Amino acid sequence: MSAIASARTTTVGTLSGMAQGFRGDVADFYHRYRRGYPLAVLDAVVEVFGLTPDDVAVDLGCGTGQVTVPLAERVRAVIGVDPEPDMLAHGRRAGEERGAANLAWVVGTDADVPAWRAVLGDGSVGVVTIGQALHWMRHDELFRALHPLVRPGGGVAVLTNGTPLWLQDEDWSRALRECLEQWLGTPAGNACGTDEESQARYRESLAAAGFRVDVRGVDYTAELDLESIVGGVLSALPVDRLPADRQAFTDLVRAALEPHAPFTEHVHVTVLTGRR
Repeated sequence: MSAIASARTTTVGTLSGMAQGFRGDVADFYHRYRRGYPLAVLDAVVEVFGLTPDDVAVDLGCGTGQVTVPLAERVRAVIGVDPEPDMLAHGRRAGEERGAANLAWVVGTDADVPAWRAVLGDGSVGVVTIGQALHWMRHDELFRALHPLVRPGGGVAVLTNGTPLWLQDEDWSRALRECLEQWLGTPAGNACGTDEESQARYRESLAAAGFRVDVRGVDYTAELDLESIVGGVLSALPVDRLPADRQAFTDLVRAALEPHAPFTEHVHVTVLTGRR
């Protein structure tokens, strides 16, 4: 694929089901406040699929490149795919800052995967990584479409970087959830695919598509401040739901959370892999 050596953003496919409104300010918040993945997670992906400097990887739903950019140090090339050009622009700049010349950025969605085979060819990809964007995708169809694309021994890695800030088993998180529900006027219960029910569906779907399934975990603890919590929440909202008065929103969250400081986050990263 000629785009592999290019840092420019390319558009392919129909873009069906593309944007959920994660552009503009939301992309900025996403880039600044979404946590990256521990190196142990990338180590696990490399080990499971036996990735080498000869491999090509695809990061589907790549956002601003939290997996795409560091993975580029371990393989020949990585293609970051996302429906939002604003997200890709952040990823491209992050790659340039790291001096990664083996990155390509493509505007697209999971609906475009069948068309990749005409460009990349069967058995051409070492791994397709998918972060928490998977809950936006039709995973049954996606896993079936990916199976012929990956090489023998390669496969799919679904990376779940902890539960959302508002669903953790901490007093500050419960206070945040109550605050958000009052502000939004709706329940704040979306686990974004991190819940066990969703993970079980992903495992079953990978197996049904012909992959050998394995699950690993990486745990770490982080201390958050109010700014990172507010930014993390804003990074998860469609642009048309962002608060008009950001300072008032920050003050609302501060009043709810300050009695529960410090804000300690215990993160469990699930590395769900399907190997061909």
